[in-house]
Amino acid sequence: MEAIVKFLEEIVHFAAEIGITLTELAGIAILLITVVKAIIGYFRKVDNLRLDLAEGIALALEFKLGGEVLRTVIVREWTELLILGAIIALRGALTLLIHWEISVEEKRDKHMREDQKPKA
Repeated sequence: MEAIVKFLEEIVHFAAEIGITLTELAGIAILLITVVKAIIGYFRKVDNLRLDLAEGIALALEFKLGGEVLRTVIVREWTELLILGAIIALRGALTLLIHWEISVEEKRDKHMREDQKPKA
């Protein structure tokens, strides 16, 4: 029975490692694609460039945060859990700040569009 529990524990550990790697790779890929699109958009003078960049960064951070949450499955010691908790808190705070900036930018864009409408 103990061998079965050990085997199942190894399967969970292996699946968590794969999930962490895939989730973090997705976050990195999203961030790189967002940066390339932003650089191209900067030279093409694309509207809402800051908004698109902030949304891409927020999405990438959410994937990275998901990887950290998955990592909690394989933590064995309290010190690792404390470090992981601090990382999750920092990434969560960054995500909240970026979402706040996105909402401010959306409001600013909305007001600019309203100001550009012809007055009747």
